Amino acid sequence: MSERRLINAGGFAACAALLAYALYSQFHLGLEPCPLCIFQRIGIAALGLAFLAAALHEARGGGRYVYAGLIGLAALATLGVAARHLYVQSLPPGAIPSCGAPLAVLMKFMPVWQLIRKVLTGSGECGLVTWRFLGLAMPAWVLLWALALGTAGVLGNLRREASAAR
Repeated sequence: MSERRLINAGGFAACAALLAYALYSQFHLGLEPCPLCIFQRIGIAALGLAFLAAALHEARGGGRYVYAGLIGLAALATLGVAARHLYVQSLPPGAIPSCGAPLAVLMKFMPVWQLIRKVLTGSGECGLVTWRFLGLAMPAWVLLWALALGTAGVLGNLRREASAAR
């Protein structure tokens, strides 16, 4: 197995593990995800799919740049949402926007772009910190994982394969 394929397969496995833990925390630990949490899950899923496609295709030449770009884009989008979530969580109690309608209701009555804009403004439920590990809230861990996976994926796919003659 080539080093690039191994990096991409490992990135996919890490994304799958992150999503599995998110579902475990929701259904076993009882932590209801807020709208920003849902968007972070979508970002991690997109990152995982980019890793999976890169691992299965194992593109050579220019194709590896496409996969590096897709992985970088998914990682940056996830980083942005996680950073916004951390910002909302850092606001003092009086400055946090009020809770809105649940995401499922908003999806029924709003166009997609308005929904995305509304979710990214954050709400009261997004400002609550209900879980910590080593002192960091879940969005901080998502940010760190997206940064690490994005960096590894971009660099791993941009790196040239070692010559078979060695």
